[in-house]
Amino acid sequence: MSGVGPVEPGEGTRARDIPGPDAPPLPGIPPEPPRGRLGQTYTRHRRAILPIAAAVALLAGAGYLYATRPEQAPPEPPPYPSQVVGITYLGQEPAPDNAPPESFSIGVELTVRSGPQVTVLGITQPYAGLSLASVPRLPFRTRTGFPHKISITMQVTECARVPRNAGLPFLDVTLRNTRAIQVHSFILGERYAHDLSEAVQVACSTNSASSPKP
Repeated sequence: MSGVGPVEPGEGTRARDIPGPDAPPLPGIPPEPPRGRLGQTYTRHRRAILPIAAAVALLAGAGYLYATRPEQAPPEPPPYPSQVVGITYLGQEPAPDNAPPESFSIGVELTVRSGPQVTVLGITQPYAGLSLASVPRLPFRTRTGFPHKISITMQVTECARVPRNAGLPFLDVTLRNTRAIQVHSFILGERYAHDLSEAVQVACSTNSASSPKP
């Protein structure tokens, strides 16, 4: 006579010996493949998916580190041209052959000590009775660390408007670099003051320079 109920476990069988639906697979028995289309797709392509996921995580970490990196301070701007340019008085020079009457010449040396290239845009002096021309002609560029000689020729145009004994005469020099354009006054010292006063006295001793010129 055949039975209709479930087969009863044999004598000595315990409940934990019978694997349930959620029990881990027995040794030597391969795990049941995941069910569903998504699970089966993952199983087939997991060797390709895992490196891609690792790369995405690495990029995300690198992006976070880049976004949270400490900001670097902006670079220091170049110095103002007047801070790095020096002018030295060299002394009197013979006036050029084509110089007008009542003219005299001096030499100065300009040096850019550091920073970017400086362009000399203009050279003037404060006295209304003197005109000025320079060689090399303006504007001209300089090289950092190299001295540049400038020959300056002045003409007395009106003796009444030129001091006979200038105390601290100076030159106004217009300078430009990548930072700024500046007009800076350079005092050339007692030697320049003496030579300038002497040249003016000599020029004004003639009749042609003693009266205002049109």
